[in-house]
Amino acid sequence: MNRGGVSVSKIVELMDLKVFTDEIDLKKRKIHSADINRPALQLAGFFDHFESSRVQVVGNVEYFYTQQLSEDVKIERFRELLSYDIPCIIFSRSLVPYSSFIQIAQERGIPVLGTDRSTSEFTAELIYELGEQLAPCITIHGVLVDVYGEGLLITGESGIGKSEAALELIRRGHRLVSDDVVEISKINEHTLIGTAPDITRHFIEIRGIGIVDVKTLYGVECVKEKQQIDLVIKLCDWEKDAEYDRMGLEDEYIEYLGNKVVCHSLPIRPGRNLAVICEAAAVNHRQKKMGYNAAKELYRRVQENITKGRNDEEE
Repeated sequence: MNRGGVSVSKIVELMDLKVFTDEIDLKKRKIHSADINRPALQLAGFFDHFESSRVQVVGNVEYFYTQQLSEDVKIERFRELLSYDIPCIIFSRSLVPYSSFIQIAQERGIPVLGTDRSTSEFTAELIYELGEQLAPCITIHGVLVDVYGEGLLITGESGIGKSEAALELIRRGHRLVSDDVVEISKINEHTLIGTAPDITRHFIEIRGIGIVDVKTLYGVECVKEKQQIDLVIKLCDWEKDAEYDRMGLEDEYIEYLGNKVVCHSLPIRPGRNLAVICEAAAVNHRQKKMGYNAAKELYRRVQENITKGRNDEEE
């Protein structure tokens, strides 16, 4: 989890915000909550249950309400609002903060920012960006590839062939997200997003060859910055006496950050084309999400055939 929070400067960069308080160091101001607050009640003088740890967004309602206040009351409300340790205050719809507001904010060290966008649209995107930046995060050893739009995470012991499988998938038109190290963030209760560390992004290691720059070698269409994780394939050594699932009636799962992801164990044996199998697994998983399960369909046909045979014998 990003316990250190996200800096205000990062949000300014991501959301392309104007800065009205130039003297404040935005890198030192941290945001720890993905929630947003609109301080309408606070500007009206009601501060009970005020969520001061959230980013404050001022829209038309708050702005035009303060225009009705006398100058003394207005400054009093501004001072009371800015007495809290607020991460930052953002004015939407090209609204220009009052000079008195900026002055008090400068004194208290609270950044005042601005955007031209509508309040609803801006807050929706800001909540999403903050949720992504502040999401719980872990790092695992594996390879993440976008296969037909499905996020396929390939795991297994070092040297088992994960990167080789990924390289063949790239040659077949699919996109690399990360090789060797995958950073997994929990965006919400149902979504895990995988990305690559900045230092290894677009690079892949092939034993015997070395480091390959996928973006340079195969083009920008073969790489992707981030991808939702939909399916995990765990590569393992083939064992003659081991039992492997041959039907797939019941899905197996692996858990990351409390979220369960469908996981298939794939035994490695000479002659097996891992890329083709990974493609088939991704398409089959997509088909299941669309409501069709080939294993259950085969099981249904077998049951119908058995029932029909029994009825023929009785007749």
